[in-house]
Amino acid sequence: MGYILLLVILIFICIFLILRLYYAKRSIKEIEKSFSYILKEDTNNLITISSSDKDIKRLAISLNKNLKDLRKQKLRFENGNQELKNIITNISHDLRTPIVAIKGYAELMEENELLSEKKRYLEVIERKANELTELTNQLFEFSMIGDVNLETQKENCCINEILEETLLSYYSIFKEKNIVPEVKICSKKLYKFINKLSLIRVFENIFSNVCKYSNGDFKVEIKETGTIIFSNNAKSLDSITVQKIFGRYFSVENAKESTGIGLSIAKRLVELNNGKINAKYINKNLIIEIKF
Repeated sequence: MGYILLLVILIFICIFLILRLYYAKRSIKEIEKSFSYILKEDTNNLITISSSDKDIKRLAISLNKNLKDLRKQKLRFENGNQELKNIITNISHDLRTPIVAIKGYAELMEENELLSEKKRYLEVIERKANELTELTNQLFEFSMIGDVNLETQKENCCINEILEETLLSYYSIFKEKNIVPEVKICSKKLYKFINKLSLIRVFENIFSNVCKYSNGDFKVEIKETGTIIFSNNAKSLDSITVQKIFGRYFSVENAKESTGIGLSIAKRLVELNNGKINAKYINKNLIIEIKF
């Protein structure tokens, strides 16, 4: 009698295991079919299953999470790719302008024999050549954003020293623009684990922006908290424009030099160094703050 009972129990266990195996295989097939359909049709659907098995449900949840992450990455890639095309198109268009101008004034120099006119043409050519140089530099800087070596080339850098060195390198440019920087750097040495070259580019892009829009004043301050503050009077800007200042192709239409993606690059490079950058417009002053 005992053997019969044991046999019945074993039969039930076998039936139970067979049923579990059947439903597990059916759920796996459902997952496979659903997953293939989602990838093929590129829909926003998620994987659904009929099984109540905890492990199968956990697998479906995990796959759905990965699908969501994949869609986000795909969207970022598509947006970034389109953004890159727009930037290249815009800068390529801007590159043509100084090139055509240089060519035109060079032809005028050949036709005109007056020394005073030739001197004026040369000044225009030099200005357009500088614009051309700036645009090509910006294209190079934009390529830096995707440089994977930025992560591997980080080191412990003194923010104070990098800022001071970059300010000195801009001394002649500030003098030419009649800008006298008011510098206030804390005595405490602030060290951050960053990519030094990219931080120099950030400072240079901010200084270049100051040269474009400043009305003659410029203040730089590093606080002991690590916050770096740049401010200058900029009457050509307004609060609405400043909200767009870190846009990929920001420009101020009434500015004399309105091309560029410098501050957009600065923002991205700051973020790649695990920092934050923001801008605000107070009492006709443009204020840019960076913190690592």
